[in-house]
Amino acid sequence: MTHCELCPRRCGAARPESIGRCRVSGLRVGRAAPHFGEEPCISGERGSGAVFFAGCPLGCVFCQNFRLSRGEEGEEICVERLAEIFRELEGQGVHNLNLVTGSQFLPDILAALDIAKPTVPVLWNSSGYERVEAVRALSRHVRVWLPDMKYMLSETAARCSAAPDYPAVASAAIEEMVRLAGPYELDEAGMLRRGVLIRHLLLPGQLANSLAALELLWERYGERVLLSLMSQ
Repeated sequence: MTHCELCPRRCGAARPESIGRCRVSGLRVGRAAPHFGEEPCISGERGSGAVFFAGCPLGCVFCQNFRLSRGEEGEEICVERLAEIFRELEGQGVHNLNLVTGSQFLPDILAALDIAKPTVPVLWNSSGYERVEAVRALSRHVRVWLPDMKYMLSETAARCSAAPDYPAVASAAIEEMVRLAGPYELDEAGMLRRGVLIRHLLLPGQLANSLAALELLWERYGERVLLSLMSQ
């Protein structure tokens, strides 16, 4: 990739020869294991098959996975190994494959999913800072979308993520996710098998930002989506 434009930053890095704005070059994974810390409709009793990718296009100052998101941790692997990881997680009986912050490796992830052909739902777990084109490319595999809606105020997005365009970019990406997925669906065990679950982190001193985000999400989507408020 001589000019990377996978994420909204469109930094133009020549990856994997050079490091992009996401702070990584080649495909890197920090952790892959059943994860029980997601919402109940995601983790269930057997866990969510979470694959945490290294690097992040957004780079929030408050990130709880700072070393991983800054590309300081993680093992570089090939597409075939990633496909094996998907199969291994499914073999452990997880409810789903949970792909966490993978925008910077979109072509590799799509290729690995083509190889692995998972039979459990595939979840795209992201900051919400996505190009609409990427969402459409993922739609042939992804059944459940887990985007953040971090900011509705550009000044907060600029201060915390150096991304004043976040409200517009994330709104467009989430709109496309909802269009593609339709109203959310739970299976007989209460697990999310299709749809959109939007997360919003309550930031200290940023009540106006949270109220604006919640108002927009309710007015635009009502009960078609699930909403999770986080305070960690």
